[in-house]
Amino acid sequence: MGLFDGKKGLILGVANDHSIAWAVAQQIMSEGGQCGFTHLPDRPDDERQRNRRRVAKLTDDCDQAAFLAPMNVSKDEDIEAVMQQAKDEFGTIDFLLHSIAFANIEDLKRDTVETSRDGFKMAMEISVYSLITVCNAARSIFSDNASVLTMTYFGGEKAVPGYNVMGICKAALDASVRYLAYDLGPQGVRVNAVSAGPVKTLAGRGAGVEDMLLLYEKMAPLSRNITHEEVGKSGSFLLSPAAAGVTGEILHVDAGYNIMGSPGRLLEGYGS
Repeated sequence: MGLFDGKKGLILGVANDHSIAWAVAQQIMSEGGQCGFTHLPDRPDDERQRNRRRVAKLTDDCDQAAFLAPMNVSKDEDIEAVMQQAKDEFGTIDFLLHSIAFANIEDLKRDTVETSRDGFKMAMEISVYSLITVCNAARSIFSDNASVLTMTYFGGEKAVPGYNVMGICKAALDASVRYLAYDLGPQGVRVNAVSAGPVKTLAGRGAGVEDMLLLYEKMAPLSRNITHEEVGKSGSFLLSPAAAGVTGEILHVDAGYNIMGSPGRLLEGYGS
């Protein structure tokens, strides 16, 4: 018997097979869960439908993948359409994974103090407000004891040079997890976040993930980087009934990097 047998839910934010959202979804489906997926809408002039095709390549062969729908989280009508499709397909949903974040590359590359006004508003809307509005839209179809999970990063807790405006977004996302956990608690809905260490993803390319991988390997107590599978297992745990008493939490899956108060073993080899 699988941990998600009879469970149904939404996976928001798969871009390709390297996405953390896909790693979580794989664990859920391997444990018997059914998933509805969304993808970033393609431009009208993109006849090849690249965004849809990338995700469809993963979901088309999965018996546990119920549907694949376009969704732009900046458009309320898109969100409502996905929730209606989930209601038509599932009736109610037991879990919702939000793995969505975006900032203009120009704003990510410049110092935080130079972030553009429009770029800041867009980054906050897509990376933070989307969690709030998606949860609000899903309230009527959440089952009893449903669970919500979002993906955050240590750059929202401490200053991480190069992460810049996205660090501010993650700080706001972390706070949103706590407030949503409170608001949705009476309904029995739990809201948590996984703070993953760096892994190679499409989004990670814009955040200097290669340099972070080297740093984490030297500094983390486990002296290594994490894997997609490890994040997937931790994320699926928080979405599962096994975490029934956990809400408003941020679970660090980073080989222990976040506990360090000094460079640790990174100093080895330097003079005394």
